[in-house]
Amino acid sequence: MNETMERPSGGARAPQPDGPVAEKTGTGGKSPLVELLDYAGTRKALAYVGCALSALSAVFTMMPYACVWFVVRDLVSVYPHWERAESATTWAVMAVVFALVGIALYFCALMSTHLASFRIAANMRKEMTRHVARIPLGYFSAHSSGEMRRVIDGCAGQTEDVIAHKLPDFIGSLTAPVVFLVVTFLFDWVMGLLCLVPIAVSFFAMWWMMGREDARGGRHFMELYQAALVRMSTAATEYVRGIPVVKVFQQTVLSFRAFHEAIVDYREMATQYTEYCCKPQVIQLVAINSTFAVLVPAGIVLAATAPDFPAFLTDFLFYVFFSALTTTMMSKIMYSSEAVMIAEDAMRRINSIMEVPVVVEPDAAARRSPGDASIEFVGVGFTYPQAAQPALCDVTLRVPEGATAALVGPSGGGKSTLASLIPRFWDADEGTVLVGGVDVRLIPTEELMRTVAFVFQNDRLFKRSIADNVRAGRPGATDGEVLEALHAAQCDDIIAKLPEGIDTVVGTEGVYLSGGECQRIALARAVLKDAPIVVLDEATAFSDPENEALIQKALETLREGKTVLMIAHRLSTVAGVERTFVIDRGSLVEQGRHDELIAQGGLYARMWRDYQTGATWKIERDDTHDA
Repeated sequence: MNETMERPSGGARAPQPDGPVAEKTGTGGKSPLVELLDYAGTRKALAYVGCALSALSAVFTMMPYACVWFVVRDLVSVYPHWERAESATTWAVMAVVFALVGIALYFCALMSTHLASFRIAANMRKEMTRHVARIPLGYFSAHSSGEMRRVIDGCAGQTEDVIAHKLPDFIGSLTAPVVFLVVTFLFDWVMGLLCLVPIAVSFFAMWWMMGREDARGGRHFMELYQAALVRMSTAATEYVRGIPVVKVFQQTVLSFRAFHEAIVDYREMATQYTEYCCKPQVIQLVAINSTFAVLVPAGIVLAATAPDFPAFLTDFLFYVFFSALTTTMMSKIMYSSEAVMIAEDAMRRINSIMEVPVVVEPDAAARRSPGDASIEFVGVGFTYPQAAQPALCDVTLRVPEGATAALVGPSGGGKSTLASLIPRFWDADEGTVLVGGVDVRLIPTEELMRTVAFVFQNDRLFKRSIADNVRAGRPGATDGEVLEALHAAQCDDIIAKLPEGIDTVVGTEGVYLSGGECQRIALARAVLKDAPIVVLDEATAFSDPENEALIQKALETLREGKTVLMIAHRLSTVAGVERTFVIDRGSLVEQGRHDELIAQGGLYARMWRDYQTGATWKIERDDTHDA
């Protein structure tokens, strides 16, 4: 369970626990089952042993039917003096022995594949978790936690079942028809051929139902099915997380809509596929159970022309008994085919995460440390993945060390995108982002994270104690240092009302914090981190007037001796900063101090007038209401 696994951007690495790690540059057209086995490490051999034992078990499972034929042959040949059929007992014992050996081999096959599957599922989860920790943080803004959980945990669980149970059955189901064909033509080729007619019909029905590649085929349905499960998981996660807000605002029906629609979509999709499969499924089930119905009338016709009736009767009885095997064999083939489709879809979803390029660390020779705490963008351009239009175009600006600057502009203009390039949530497509005069791509990620503190507008707290939430900024901090950071972030009133102080676990036993209180805890985390550069993404977005005043005091403490880049929609919060940069449609359109931008009469001036008008309108409405 200690395999070392890595995967390069856009590719994969097969886990090799006891030796060098071999890089995989792609799947190379591999079968999904073979791709899954690449995660087994040293237990990969067990999977192959399990497959071999399953194939051997299929052969031994067929042998009792041949033994039964010999028993019937001996009994018929001495009828009515059955006591003379001395070899019949031997054949009967051999039938039992073959059956027991087949069962034992199948048990050993399952043990081997289970051991391999447990390692595969564990390695898959480990590798995906390790890879997720290395991909750009911006990726998570476009992919919900429910979707990620479904892929990392759900798909790994599915593949575990495929390898543990379906893989040996799949190999056995491939071996059984070969042995079946040999045995069916061993005694009477005519009746053997008749036994194949229902099987041929069953195979056609299975292909009709599952094997086609069209828009309604089984493979397409499997993709829709898994996508529907992801949607339901995502919607359920978001609904459960939002229950406190839902209850407060009495929006239960409206908030349930997304979850309900996901369930309805899944129901309609599954219902349509069930109706589509109705006819081929009926044909398939009738066919695999109708071999006896084909043999009986054929046997009556053939009996009239049989030169040796006792020998014919022996063959006929054998095929009647042997035909019962058809149902089990075809059922295994059908479910094994479904398993291949499940594995294929699971691997496609897993690879959708594993192929996300990771944050590339600089080579040891190229690594550099920031010279100071300045921030600079030089000709920066960036386009989000799959986006048609660039989010940033040729942005050039500089924030000197120790200065406080602001990014303002219309919503969706690119402010948050620009700020996210500093800690490498994304990497710029064009130009250079510099921290301390050094390209951020040449700064080791760990050092860059120590240099930059990022306070989001929707910071979420872990379901852990207040102390642990704050200590995330500096894991080795003492309780005293945590309390100092909370005091600097104006959190004394929050701690005072909590039943266990800083040891109170957020989110349990009715302990919930408002948006403004959560933001102050997040600021305490940034204070404790004490990074020389602080990026504030609309830090007062969810605050009431009282919390906003406290947050502003906390920000004053946080900004002391730091380089600060603020993103703000409330222009009053940035009116006193040294420099303001106006971003619109991905471009830097204006820059300067507040009074300089007002004098220019451009976009910032219009935004300021609108802000002043809105503030005045609110006051007037309040005065009128009081009157």
